Amino acid sequence: MSPPATNSTVAGDACSCEVGSHRQKIICSQCHNNSKKTSLTSSSSSYALLSFDSFPVEDYDKRWRIFTASVKGFAIGAGIKGGLSLFAILARLRRRRSLSSVKKVQMASGGQDLILALKETIRYGLFLGTFAGTFVSVDEFIAALGGHQRTARWRALLAGAIAGPSMLLTGFKTQHTSLAVYIFMRAAVLASRCGIKSKRFGRICKPLTWAHGDLFLMCLSSTQILCAYILKQDSLPPTYKSFLNKHGGKDPIILQGIRDIACGVPFTNLEQIQKYYQSTGVDVMLDPQMKVPCSIIHENQSCSWHAFSFFLQAYKRAVPVYLPVYLIPALIVHRQGLAKRPFTILAKGLLGTARSSLFLSTYCTSAWVWTCFLFSLFKRCNIFMLALGTFPTGIGLAIEKKSRRIEISLYCLARAIESFFTTMSDIGYIPPQFNNLKRVDVLIFSISTAIIMHCYAIEREVFRSKYLNVLDWVFGVPLPPSETTPKRNKNQTSTYTDSL
Repeated sequence: MSPPATNSTVAGDACSCEVGSHRQKIICSQCHNNSKKTSLTSSSSSYALLSFDSFPVEDYDKRWRIFTASVKGFAIGAGIKGGLSLFAILARLRRRRSLSSVKKVQMASGGQDLILALKETIRYGLFLGTFAGTFVSVDEFIAALGGHQRTARWRALLAGAIAGPSMLLTGFKTQHTSLAVYIFMRAAVLASRCGIKSKRFGRICKPLTWAHGDLFLMCLSSTQILCAYILKQDSLPPTYKSFLNKHGGKDPIILQGIRDIACGVPFTNLEQIQKYYQSTGVDVMLDPQMKVPCSIIHENQSCSWHAFSFFLQAYKRAVPVYLPVYLIPALIVHRQGLAKRPFTILAKGLLGTARSSLFLSTYCTSAWVWTCFLFSLFKRCNIFMLALGTFPTGIGLAIEKKSRRIEISLYCLARAIESFFTTMSDIGYIPPQFNNLKRVDVLIFSISTAIIMHCYAIEREVFRSKYLNVLDWVFGVPLPPSETTPKRNKNQTSTYTDSL
């Protein structure tokens, strides 16, 4: 990739005009604008674009790049968090209408929810806005101080690490371990993609090219997450625990009964389970000597009929989850195409919502199907059976689009890792001094963003084009006029971008 021209005498760009009796070459207004665009090129975070010291960079461009990056970062953070909060408020209001007057008093009012959502929206907007502004500021400062070419190999790494502590703006006392671990997983994937290309590390990273490695990661994550959902919910992040309780479709009283029989302890709430089913209009008699908890899970229903009815209810719960996931990014990523072909983009969003809702409902249903099947087959219920039954649940990820599988599996893997280490810490297998470390999430996040921004600067082809579009839009990285995103070497990248 060659650097842009620094003057207006490029063949075909200059125009020839007659002025009086002399033939003089002057630059018309259109050529002057084209020349201005090439001469006011901002410094880039891409090594291919920044490896030339001949790039003229003006102070105005630097300030403008910092300003626009901050504003766009704030817009993305506030837009995503605000959109998700809005859907959560609407769902909470709908639920509040169906509750009794006593429970309504216990729940927060709509005004309190709105104020809390507004605060969270501003915090996340400031977080991403500060991150983008800090990264670009450090990037420009180092480039101006040390030169574009001399600092191109390490500048983005340092800028990403310095911008990482901006996470503190979401709340100085709020731990974001889940987010930090997830971003670390994303950084690990990018690093592994770079490793696959490397002659030195290519063999080590070869297992990452497995065609169905994402499904294996999902199965592995499901074992930890779903077992924690039944056996130790305190090991899960509060928001994720709430998500599982909603889509798991079972009351905590029922989960307590399953936990008792799986751990081999006497039932502690058998009468409460019976009263719960009576409140739903079902009379069920539970045997204190039962060996399998199928009657606890689905009262008088058969396992097959329970799976069918549960699936229908799970699908209704899943649709509101994925509507903002598809519609909000469509407004950001496809903002230009939305005005030209709104029906096509919205139709794809609705189709994606239906497909992802099918995945989530199938995933939740299969968790109960597999465990019931093993309980009935072996006539026993224990922790090993729960782990064995929840492992194949991850196969449901195959319903999702290939490009989304790695995203979901990494998201779940991050939560599984956090849950696993929390459990190990509670048991006493992790030294207590590690528990005294404060804001480890910020450290992990900073390391992760350093890796991600370094890959973004040096190995842009390891990113998918849609992510490059967003990153380039936020950080103001100039691209060749004839391309939307840099060309990718299909022979080099197809083997690992499809498999990871």
